[in-house]
Amino acid sequence: MTAPTAHRTGADGPAGAPAAHPRTLGQRLDAATAGLSAPLVVVDVDALEANAADLVRRAGGTPVRVASKSVRVRHVLEQVLARPGFAGVMAYAPAEASWLVGHGVRDVLLGYPTVDTAAIDAVAADSVAARAVTFMVDDAVQADLLAAAARRHGRRLRVCLDVDASLRVGRGPLTVHLGVRRSPVRTAHDAAALTVAVRQRGSLDVRGVMFYEAQVAGLPDTSAAVRLVKAASVRELARRRADVVDAVATVLGHPLELVNSGGTGSLEVSAAAPAVTEVTAGSGLFVPTLFDGYRAFEARPAAYVGLDVVRVPGEGWATVFGGGYVASGPATPSRLPRPVWPTGLRLAPREGAGEVQTPLRVPARADLRVGDRVWFRHAKAGEVMERFAHVHLVRGEQVEATVPTYRGEGVCVG
Repeated sequence: MTAPTAHRTGADGPAGAPAAHPRTLGQRLDAATAGLSAPLVVVDVDALEANAADLVRRAGGTPVRVASKSVRVRHVLEQVLARPGFAGVMAYAPAEASWLVGHGVRDVLLGYPTVDTAAIDAVAADSVAARAVTFMVDDAVQADLLAAAARRHGRRLRVCLDVDASLRVGRGPLTVHLGVRRSPVRTAHDAAALTVAVRQRGSLDVRGVMFYEAQVAGLPDTSAAVRLVKAASVRELARRRADVVDAVATVLGHPLELVNSGGTGSLEVSAAAPAVTEVTAGSGLFVPTLFDGYRAFEARPAAYVGLDVVRVPGEGWATVFGGGYVASGPATPSRLPRPVWPTGLRLAPREGAGEVQTPLRVPARADLRVGDRVWFRHAKAGEVMERFAHVHLVRGEQVEATVPTYRGEGVCVG
């Protein structure tokens, strides 16, 4: 599909061409991408850089590890890592970790356990990767796989323990679990026992522990009740985190090198915890719609998807090509992409975001016509990049660079 060379700008510009001096979001993106085929994805570089600076400011001197799953563009990862205050990548798959090491990243923490024996073996076989990658475990079986690969290649592999950071309220069958279902390791006793088990396998070095408090970092401040839960969780985790760190350090006989915690929504409180050596953030770079309701930071959306109107099926309607970029998580409207420019557009409730085309309810002031471009935001940050081979980096009204996504570089790891 070839995009028109000019796009109308709805109610904010003259019909037939972009405004002479684009100022609004839609006008800027229209001007920058005029002549580029859609569907396409762009990153507003000014917003990205402001977001990166804000993450460092909020971390208050604690190093920020970049969550690659929320970016999935190697060029952007490299640009962010080059900024003061950022250190290392939290990857989501061992094959991705190997690939990043091959491109010069020297500190990769896997954020999730793996049973991918081929990918584990590839890391163990590479002396540089074996030093650069830290594997995540929460079960002795995972440690068995790592130790076997380490022994095959005469290496030592580095390990981090994933500790459950959810909040549990109540007792016995009346307990309420607030947070994600991650690790079975929760208490200081659990962590110490797993540390002993890992060390018994040989060829593995326990580097540290990780806590991801999703009920704080990934939950918008939508009500007083939510804020109350978050405050309670922060207090409970602070006590338990300290106990876990002490217990693991006692088994090892030395202080932990790595205590990772936090996420975009909780950088301040996580970074301030005495035991924490680093925090992780990724979504705060692109700021998708799921991060619009936070009080802790100013939302500066940086990633957008452009779709072109291909037909007008009736008054008050316009249909764009593409759009079925639904985020993972519960199947609710919050996971759907959101049209943001022109303003006032809405998805059709019975059709949502379509596999090949997406109908939109259009207010009269927008007056969309065939060939116009509509801009969407995704519900999650890096996930939409899996749908595109390239991303256009826009500064002001110009495309500064066009770079490949993970998919564009042939990296598809889950």
